Amino acid sequence: MQTHSAQTQQVPIELGDRSYQILIGQGLLADDAAWAGLPRSADALIVTNTTVGPLYGDRLAARLRSNHRRVLRVELPDGEVHKDWQTLNRIFDVLLEAGCDRKTVLYALGGGVVGDMTGFAAACYMRGVPFVQVPTTLLAQVDSSVGGKTAINHPLGKNMVGAFYQPARVVCDLDVLATLPRRELSAGLAEIIKYGPIADAAFLDWLETSLDDLLALDSNALAHAVKRSCEIKAGVVGQDEREAGLRAILNFGHTFGHAIEAGLGYGEWLHGEAVGCGMVLAAALSMRLGRIDRPLFDRLRTLIGRAGLPVEAPRMPIERWLALMRVDKKAEGGEIRFVLLDGLGRAVMRAAPDALVAESIEAHTARG
Repeated sequence: MQTHSAQTQQVPIELGDRSYQILIGQGLLADDAAWAGLPRSADALIVTNTTVGPLYGDRLAARLRSNHRRVLRVELPDGEVHKDWQTLNRIFDVLLEAGCDRKTVLYALGGGVVGDMTGFAAACYMRGVPFVQVPTTLLAQVDSSVGGKTAINHPLGKNMVGAFYQPARVVCDLDVLATLPRRELSAGLAEIIKYGPIADAAFLDWLETSLDDLLALDSNALAHAVKRSCEIKAGVVGQDEREAGLRAILNFGHTFGHAIEAGLGYGEWLHGEAVGCGMVLAAALSMRLGRIDRPLFDRLRTLIGRAGLPVEAPRMPIERWLALMRVDKKAEGGEIRFVLLDGLGRAVMRAAPDALVAESIEAHTARG
């Protein structure tokens, strides 16, 4: 087992022979120990985007040359709107044109879109090659890089074409968050905030008192937020890797959020912005079903707003909302199933009457 610098924290994902570590710390891109013990191969491919590549691509490539004779790179266009077949094929084009074999290791250097597409490409290329997640956004570090969900979007639904495929490691270098735009930082906070109401009331308390430190990119606060988020997700994924039941609770706010993303057009709102608003709507529905009280709803809505996230839904016809949510992956037989709060720190998955869903949306839709 390799050793890491004292401030590097590790969170294990326990999945038998597919177990791996999430490493969290500062300066990991330059830390030899963070890259030791990974699969060695003649070729490596760094998959990044046009925003992140110029910032960190050379640094990662230099680090990887001790494990690989040839380090290739592909820069994809940035943004959720490009998370599609056409962009995915650019990864396969580079691999095939370079004659890469089935030992080739892919490195996902970027946010959730890059991570999802790199993982899906790794799952498909020659029926499976290793890959490593190097998330550069807060959202990716606390959520999308962990747990092996990979996918691309379809015009009719988000993340509808994909595979469960675990990385060999996740390397979360907190220093890269310094270049993150404020809007992306807020989007990442949405996925952190969700862990409190669904699993850890004490973490929600901590977030309320530490939110200003997180917004100021305080390294100690970030380290704790990333580690605790990963611990909660690791515990869930270890019990339910393929979302047969428990893992669905991690989608709190996502059924509404995915409808916002698809309804407005991918990229109009960031994923985290849609999830933040989606949590307000899911909490509102939980309250209408008598599962939480008004003070808890107000508490969550206030925290989400303080994080710089939208708390009012965009205007869409209710029929459009319902149609989009019926193609959500949690839907069964055309029945929409929501992740709802059952008190603080506990989430359940339930159907709800369309009328109550509509009321919850209309009560929290932007006016005008």
